[in-house]
Amino acid sequence: MEFYTVSCEKRPIRLSPETRRFAEESLNGKYGDEAMRNVAVSMDGTEGFETMSELEKYDAMIRKIAEEAPLRYCPGEKISGAATLGGSISHCVPAFYRNTFVLPSVSHLTLDFKTAVECGMAVKEREIEDRMRGGELSAYQEATLRSMSRAMEALRIWHGRYLAYLRGRDSEIYRCLRQVPFGKARNFREAVQSVWFLFAFERLCGNWPGIGRLDEILGKYLRHDLETGALTVEEAREILAHFFIKGCEWIRSDAVPGSGDAQHYQNVVLGGRNAREEDITNEATYLILDVIEELPIGDFPITVRLNRKTPEKLKQKLAAVIRHGGGIVAVYNEDIVLKAFERLGYEREEALGFANDGCWEVQIPGKTYFEYMPFDGLRILLHDTLRLNEETPAAFSSYEALYAEYLNRLRIFLSGLAQAGIGGRGTFGETGKWIWKRKIPCSVISLLEEGCIENARSYLESGTRYSVLSPHMGGAADTANSLYAIKKLVFEDGRISLPALLQAVKTDWKDAEPLRAYIRNKLTYYGNDGEGGADEVMAQLLNDFARITEAFNGKTPVIFTAGVSTFGRQIEWRGVRGAAPFGTHAGEILASNASPTPGTDLCGATAAIRSYCKADLSLQGTGAALDLRLFPGALDGSNGIAALVSLLDGFCALGGFFLQIDITDAAMLRAAQENPEAYKSLSVRVSGWNARFVTLDREWQQMIIERTEHML
Repeated sequence: MEFYTVSCEKRPIRLSPETRRFAEESLNGKYGDEAMRNVAVSMDGTEGFETMSELEKYDAMIRKIAEEAPLRYCPGEKISGAATLGGSISHCVPAFYRNTFVLPSVSHLTLDFKTAVECGMAVKEREIEDRMRGGELSAYQEATLRSMSRAMEALRIWHGRYLAYLRGRDSEIYRCLRQVPFGKARNFREAVQSVWFLFAFERLCGNWPGIGRLDEILGKYLRHDLETGALTVEEAREILAHFFIKGCEWIRSDAVPGSGDAQHYQNVVLGGRNAREEDITNEATYLILDVIEELPIGDFPITVRLNRKTPEKLKQKLAAVIRHGGGIVAVYNEDIVLKAFERLGYEREEALGFANDGCWEVQIPGKTYFEYMPFDGLRILLHDTLRLNEETPAAFSSYEALYAEYLNRLRIFLSGLAQAGIGGRGTFGETGKWIWKRKIPCSVISLLEEGCIENARSYLESGTRYSVLSPHMGGAADTANSLYAIKKLVFEDGRISLPALLQAVKTDWKDAEPLRAYIRNKLTYYGNDGEGGADEVMAQLLNDFARITEAFNGKTPVIFTAGVSTFGRQIEWRGVRGAAPFGTHAGEILASNASPTPGTDLCGATAAIRSYCKADLSLQGTGAALDLRLFPGALDGSNGIAALVSLLDGFCALGGFFLQIDITDAAMLRAAQENPEAYKSLSVRVSGWNARFVTLDREWQQMIIERTEHML
């Protein structure tokens, strides 16, 4: 069998034929189809279920899932545990009451798998018991801890079922599970099994957690086993391959088209420095990349932390993996991310442990409640500032007055967002003490979040050390381009009056096509490394947005900080935006994340990076993503690898934050639209997740196709 690649270089073959067949089965939807035949457990026969409290309902559901969910063991697999209920794929706790899901589940977080691997879950059990005996607990806190204890009991039930099933079937995995996850891992195989089993249980209960710094978690175990001869590199690679293959268990053979089938936020972060400022790149880093280079698995987006100490060997390996396409590997500029954390008051030692929320927004894993709050910055310009949705648009005597009013409208919007968001988390009581609000139960998640046991408060109730709310501006490039077009045409060149321009925009350029074409084609927009102009407007816009957001931070225990993203929302926004002053029609799909508007970046990938880096991106506390799509031929041979490494080096040197690169060409994507059966494993980067292209609906496919294609 040969796995798909967009590169002229074939994927390497290092894994055994058995492992490659296992990958093929999983990628073709065998196990996702199985899950959809067992969607959820039923609570209909549970006595008194309707009158239970939410916590009691949750506890009963988790226990029943642990007791009744089908077990899956694939002969020859290297690790065991599986999320076998299809309801989990729908972001719900997979339990029905009267044919309806009872509770949603949790995502956009990364759990503390590292402590679980190194110490064992039995330590957590004792912590819960000690906290329950510690006194000074309200009745609700006692109930919260009791729910965590019951979640641990459910984990033991599920673990016990696997032990009973594996006894006599697979002695090696059975021995591993006798030790982990309740005891601490003693070797590499146990460490991998521990992470996987806990991850699978979280998913079985409907949650979608990120994994975090997997090479840091596993590295010391692998190094020890290789040095002592307990394991060979080939054996270790096989074990890791099974970890990634089993993570494809929610792929379905015929998924309903939408926003993509791998959108489960199970991001892995590799490389970077540890709390002692040492680069942690190790054997596990390279073996994980080996697996992704060989197998087209997009279900685990991988982000590599780059810094001045990153080994050249790792950057070369990274480029070799990226050129196979799928958008599977992205990069952080570690220095800028650390600067962003330090601006927010994090200790450097803490910040050095950063990962993400399973998507790409940065956070401290296992210690952070996180929620992002997306909004359309372009709509604030078109509707609230220019009033194009009203009979008479706004009038301004200068560009400075227009921009000041935009910032005023943005400030008003963010004030409301802060009030609603922070107020939704908690409030100051009569004594001045902050009181966190009660939320739906999530005890399975709380087990692996530092602070929840100590505070006797769940993850969703901000039991964690940090609570972060992040307004994310979408349409940033479109807003900057619109402002620049008005500034240039009206206030600098005097080519047209503001009322005349706004009337043309308001009518979607009716009877004004020559004007629209001139504006669209003759001005230089964001993404072309222009002097001043739209790049300058974009940089000022992002910096001002971050500073306005920062003004609402520091007044409560909630961290309120900016970010820039769309996550594909430009599709839903296009129906309410209307035309824009820089020559776009109503209904066009516009810019993604902090990337240039499609079709406006004409000077190549390096120019797009330079434009993006003109803003102080360390002000964006949870990140700002740049998307690049490179033509496959640009990465052919050793010269292509060298060119991509240089691009990554330049991105970091210029002050970029987060870069996601896809390698594909529009002709190939159009061919996949016409003949999806021939391209079932073709993966593309969507935003913080990857998806098999054929599982995207027509609108999402078109958005991907319209992204600008760059040569290097």
